[in-house]
Amino acid sequence: MSIKKVLDQLNQVYLGKSEITRLCCTALLANGHILLEDVPGTGKTLLAKSIARSFEADFTRIQFTADLLPTDVLGADFFNVQTQTFENKTGPIFTNILLIDEINRAVPRTQSALLEAMEERQVSIGGVTYRLPEPFFVIATQNPIESAGTFALPDAQLDRFLMSLQVGYPEISDERNLILQTIMKTRHELHSIMSNDEFLSAQRDVENVRVHEDVVTYLLEIIQATRSHPLVEVGASPRATLALVKASQAYAFINERHFVAPEDVKSVALHVLSHRLTLTLEGDVKSTKQDILADILERIEVPVEKV
Repeated sequence: MSIKKVLDQLNQVYLGKSEITRLCCTALLANGHILLEDVPGTGKTLLAKSIARSFEADFTRIQFTADLLPTDVLGADFFNVQTQTFENKTGPIFTNILLIDEINRAVPRTQSALLEAMEERQVSIGGVTYRLPEPFFVIATQNPIESAGTFALPDAQLDRFLMSLQVGYPEISDERNLILQTIMKTRHELHSIMSNDEFLSAQRDVENVRVHEDVVTYLLEIIQATRSHPLVEVGASPRATLALVKASQAYAFINERHFVAPEDVKSVALHVLSHRLTLTLEGDVKSTKQDILADILERIEVPVEKV
């Protein structure tokens, strides 16, 4: 399976983070966007670039800054003096894989320019709607909100991301290997593995992965628990429910199964749901969204696996 070859290549470049690379490929197969969160220097941009180079797809990188305008991303109509007519100049968003570096350094107006593109895979410029290429994915990196010069992403923007992944620091052994590869100049060279046609075919296969009724019940119990938890003000939405289903199907597909197991749901739930919750201002201030979801997943009984 080509996606396995993609994972093998990513794991040779992005050392010690095999589950992160697996979840990234899961999100893409589920036709979803990815938000990579962590402190600077943990390899978020390297991971995004490595993913893009593993596919035979157009790739564009945009560095988000405070002075970036929506037209710098989407494009705009301009007046051609020679022809005395308005012409359209499309922006860098017209690509297959769009890497947005430090998305939360742009002002909310520019962040909001992505909403239509991420949800409907189209862009409106000057009253005309343009379809984006297929496939189209946004892989965005984000620094912690405490960093200077950042703007919090609005809930509507966060909800457009299928998964939010915290990269984390590498283990010492992996960081040692990284140093040795750098010193000895033996870093793995990336090459394209999957064509667009192969990738789109894999996405269609993911849609055919079966979901047993008991697994649906288990999934819904998780969703309902986020809505009734005393520390959660706004729980998972119906859009989040569908996102969890799609991600579970894709995770099962990567594990070479034609049905979703409860463990697939449990493996992706934290990353699909955490960024979609809004916590109350009362209660245990030390509890994070991840802590609450981990507690929910621990308390809900996992059904006996059926196919």
